[in-house]
Amino acid sequence: MQPILTIDNVGKTYSNGFTALKPVSLAIRKGEIFALLGPNGAGKTTLISIICGLTSASSGSVHVAGHDIETAYRQARSIIGLVPQELTADAFETVWATVSFTRGLFGKKRNDAYVEKVLKDLTLWDKRDSKIMTLSGGMKRRVLIAKALAHEPDLLFLDEPTAGVDVELRRDMWRVVQDLRNSGVTIFLTTHYIEEAQEMADRVGVIRKGELILVEEKAALMEKLGRKELTVHLQTAIDAVPPQLAEFGLLLADDGASLTYTYKTGHERTGITALLRALDDAGLRLRDLETRQSTLEDIFIDLVRTQA
Repeated sequence: MQPILTIDNVGKTYSNGFTALKPVSLAIRKGEIFALLGPNGAGKTTLISIICGLTSASSGSVHVAGHDIETAYRQARSIIGLVPQELTADAFETVWATVSFTRGLFGKKRNDAYVEKVLKDLTLWDKRDSKIMTLSGGMKRRVLIAKALAHEPDLLFLDEPTAGVDVELRRDMWRVVQDLRNSGVTIFLTTHYIEEAQEMADRVGVIRKGELILVEEKAALMEKLGRKELTVHLQTAIDAVPPQLAEFGLLLADDGASLTYTYKTGHERTGITALLRALDDAGLRLRDLETRQSTLEDIFIDLVRTQA
């Protein structure tokens, strides 16, 4: 199947010589949720701006459903919905008016039933006659999503969609995004909340200092780079790790009452059996065992530090 979005060696260097984005090549599959993670200033918004035709690239090309974003801008842009990071909307317009007007900007015929459905899906129907200026930050964010969906796009960009949104509204938005994907919309998401990527994404990309350093299926990434920690709680505290346990790289807690062993989740042999045997041989008696699985956030932090 042809990708809905193809990015080929796209880079951005400004006239002062600053390179905001090193050449990026990436293909986004139709119907997937792709999450792009990166620190502030990593190049996430620059890449989205280029894809959506808001900023010109210094090199490379972008094709949306086969349409070049520069030479066939109108065709490409009609397929794209964009929810920007900034809360920008006409403060004196009503919710209904601003969403309906946005639909018209893309040349779509009036369709009150569709606009009503979008507003209901986003829990905005009761606010349809309210002016934007009277809404909370979370509701304004929902209006931006409604505007992005007004012209029925096949590809939706969400640039930090839940920034400044409380936990309850964030969870609601996750549900909306999943519903959109289930309806066939492709989602390209940037976020600081890594749990969002872990919750929703099919694939994950990591960008740092303008360079795309990794693209991986989320499940494969968690298996390949994930790790588990086994914490052994001891019956009696110790002052130091016995020399015969040095090979396991154990971390002794400050109170001396527990030892932590870290191992890769994808490895066939974990070394746990050998560790437990070695603990017994060293005369250490166990009170309890506890395991912890690494999160996508742990993996992200490790990747960014490794590439520093």
